[in-house]
Amino acid sequence: MKLQQVDKTIYRSNMNLFMVALVLGLIVLSLSFGAGLIALFGVEAVPGEPTGNFHWNLLGVILAVLLCSAIVYQLKTQPFFKEIYYVWQLKQLQNRIYRKLSKIRAAAANNDINALITMLFYFTSLRQVYQLDDNTLTLSTVDKELTELQTQCDALGLTLSAEQFEVEFLAGF
Repeated sequence: MKLQQVDKTIYRSNMNLFMVALVLGLIVLSLSFGAGLIALFGVEAVPGEPTGNFHWNLLGVILAVLLCSAIVYQLKTQPFFKEIYYVWQLKQLQNRIYRKLSKIRAAAANNDINALITMLFYFTSLRQVYQLDDNTLTLSTVDKELTELQTQCDALGLTLSAEQFEVEFLAGF
């Protein structure tokens, strides 16, 4: 995966709109499915007694989640979702790298080129996502890691960049 430039204002506005639509969709669909299932199969309420329709409401929520997931899956390639889908994929890849980070760090300490490239990609992509999500609290830590990596590469006389990263590198760790 290659890093792409993302317009923060478009990403934030599309993400906010998507989240509002998703939450509203889940609420409306959960209530609709729950009410419909209770109307079809529910137990009549006796004053002062619980109805026993919890399982129908729960099934309504599950159906709403499944329907919303299917809709998002179908729409993910639309232009509106371009930035959102890219960041989602980037976060998934960061998670894969994070799970192997201790091995990657050990290999980078031994000057393994693929490990150094992977680390550069990881921290550069973290920086991009943190900036897009306005997560400025940990940005200084990421910048420090990037500086240390660049210093290590300079000391080895290497000119490496995050653009050289290939997902296949992860299989080696």
